Amino acid sequence: MSFVDLIYGKYRTVSVVGMGKNAGKTVVLNKIIEEAYDRYISLGLTSIGRDGEREDVVTKTDKPVIHVMEGTIVATAQDILLNSDARLEILEVTNYRTTLGPVVICRVKENGLVELAGPGNNEEIRGVAKKMLVYGADIVVVDGAINRKTSASPGVTEATILATGAVVSRSMDRVIEETAYQMELFGLEAVKEEKIRTFAKEVIAEGGVGIVDQGEFVRKLPLKTALNAGRIIGSGLTEDSRYIVFSGSLVKKTIDDLIAVTPHYKEVKFVVQDGTKVFIPREDWMRFKKRGVRIQTLEPLHVLAVSINPYAPQGYEFNALEFLTKMKKALRVPVIDVMLEGDDFHDELYG
Repeated sequence: MSFVDLIYGKYRTVSVVGMGKNAGKTVVLNKIIEEAYDRYISLGLTSIGRDGEREDVVTKTDKPVIHVMEGTIVATAQDILLNSDARLEILEVTNYRTTLGPVVICRVKENGLVELAGPGNNEEIRGVAKKMLVYGADIVVVDGAINRKTSASPGVTEATILATGAVVSRSMDRVIEETAYQMELFGLEAVKEEKIRTFAKEVIAEGGVGIVDQGEFVRKLPLKTALNAGRIIGSGLTEDSRYIVFSGSLVKKTIDDLIAVTPHYKEVKFVVQDGTKVFIPREDWMRFKKRGVRIQTLEPLHVLAVSINPYAPQGYEFNALEFLTKMKKALRVPVIDVMLEGDDFHDELYG
């Protein structure tokens, strides 16, 4: 089973998102590049923010570099083009700005190493991806940076590969639990009522918080963000309230403060753009569900596969076969350890 088999012919844009630094995300990206090259599939590559550095700035350890093949389309910031030893042909200097200069779209003329530093928001990433498709990419892969899971958003890519591994916890069982929880968030139920969806899109686009009451009566609260505003939001609920729409992130404190001031939270559904906007520890998530908190999204995230890395830069590791087998049993999507060799091994596990 390969990543390209899961992607090609089904999706044009895919993101790779890590659950932590050194979860193996860049290894996955290099594997996709290798598989695509072997099958004469043209890739487009970019990143949300800066990633792909030769040294991990968090752990000060060497990390896999991004080695691109001839014909690949790359979108990266102008100021770091000189850090790349691949020979590049500039196709377009875009209007998308970063702290490292405008995003430049290039075609790789000779294999080599690159750093990726793409735009920092969803709209611009989507725009860059469309441009790379126009320039001939069969698939565009967005490399998600640490703590920037927004590249998994449905508005940016059609599907996502989630990278996880031993770096998440020294406990294998804990890593599996946290990964399964992240998958649960990515698969949150979508709002079905069209009028509610239309209002939610408006709130998310404009920012702030909105409430939908019975009879589909809608109202915006005088808030720019939900952070530290849980009590205000809770005070705005009535027995007729049915939905609360959050334009930004939904965090533990907001929910705790909200349910502390009103019993009406049990009758409403909390709506966020997608599962990347939920930042609630797993234990609190379970507590909230028991208390009747319900969260929906405008769009569920489609996870194609989960990649696992049994090694942690701190010096400990899991038994690779045991880790792969347990993770596969816990999840309903393909689970791949790209460092394990042998097609027979993978066929035995996945066949």
